[in-house]
Amino acid sequence: MTPRLTRASAPPPVRAVHLGLGAFHRAHQAWYTAADPAWGIAAYTFRNTELPRLLTRQDGLFSLLVRDETRDRVETVGSIVRAHPGADTRQWLADVASPEVALITITVTEAAYTVPEPGADSAVSRLAAGLRERFHAGAAPITLVPCDNVADNGEVLRSLLRKVCQEPAFAEWVEHDVAVAGTVVDRITPATTKRDVRMVRELTGRHDPAAVVTEPFAEWQIAGTFPRSRPAWERAGAQVVGDIGTYQRRKLWLLNAAHSLLAYTGLVRGHATVDQAAGDPVLGGLIESWWDTAAAYLPLPPGEITSYRRRLRDRFTAPGIRHLLSQIAADGSHKIPARILPVLHRERARGRLPHSAVAGLAAWLDYLRERDVRDARAAELVRLARTAKPAQRVLVAIDPGLGDDRELLAAIDAELREVRAF
Repeated sequence: MTPRLTRASAPPPVRAVHLGLGAFHRAHQAWYTAADPAWGIAAYTFRNTELPRLLTRQDGLFSLLVRDETRDRVETVGSIVRAHPGADTRQWLADVASPEVALITITVTEAAYTVPEPGADSAVSRLAAGLRERFHAGAAPITLVPCDNVADNGEVLRSLLRKVCQEPAFAEWVEHDVAVAGTVVDRITPATTKRDVRMVRELTGRHDPAAVVTEPFAEWQIAGTFPRSRPAWERAGAQVVGDIGTYQRRKLWLLNAAHSLLAYTGLVRGHATVDQAAGDPVLGGLIESWWDTAAAYLPLPPGEITSYRRRLRDRFTAPGIRHLLSQIAADGSHKIPARILPVLHRERARGRLPHSAVAGLAAWLDYLRERDVRDARAAELVRLARTAKPAQRVLVAIDPGLGDDRELLAAIDAELREVRAF
């Protein structure tokens, strides 16, 4: 019988809670936190009931399969002490209210950063319920650390909390005793396959169905205050910075936007993964053109931009990381406004019409019309994309400010008519 992962010593105390247990959290925040053995995590997931069961059987341990061009290696990560399904509300409330817990990290999706309907069970409502329990328990201050691809994620989360935490005394406590950090996070984590699980077994002799695949590269910038302390994330390379804004825009406009452009245009050209699309000379040129456009709005030294672009190029074309375009293409209605439209608006204000953005948006419309769409607004946007003037109908639905830009909308519609020959 193949042995499973077990702890050789007592786990660290639970001092952090995580909402959104998944591959990215395990490859990123859990990996960084493992550098400080004084901190343990209680992690919760809404989407997956099997993963908490698997991790519980392994004492919270999991294998991180780090893949690069030369070799694969496996690290065992032990910072997750407990894993729970989202339905375990009683334990969630107890953990957030615990005086031993000093911070909550969050990895959800762009779509989750909205005010929930009354009575809805969402990430924000779950977070508010936990904070309310902590407030009534008279617990100490706490820091929230959102780790998602949302511009100004700390400020956005703070704004949402103000809207859902409105009882006067509770709202005052949230305002003064709940700190919210801003972050930029980066590490590619493609979906784990059966082949990856077999590779972990070959390299370690252990069967780990909860294994995570990732690249060697990892980045984390953090700006904020931690009144009850935090793990020494710097030991694994995290950076504590004073201003997070430029790092956010660099990642959203260069990495994430390029991913979205590659996803939609790559699917049109028959590619399935990022490395295939990035290796396509036509799409490689498209991304270089986009980077030229977006970089002009980043207040960073040219050498730093050049170095960042080089790293992205290497990461995108790495053959060992099978990052599916279909995975990246999901939730475009939330991703495109943060990744592509801010640069496009700046270009339009200067009278310019960047072909890279036009081609990417046309390919997104094609995706909406022709494919199995995964998007919170899929029913609405698919219907609009199949009308006579899809650019105007769809783009105005996600950004009303584009409604009067006839030149842009006409260019996207014209590109869409040619997109299959792109």
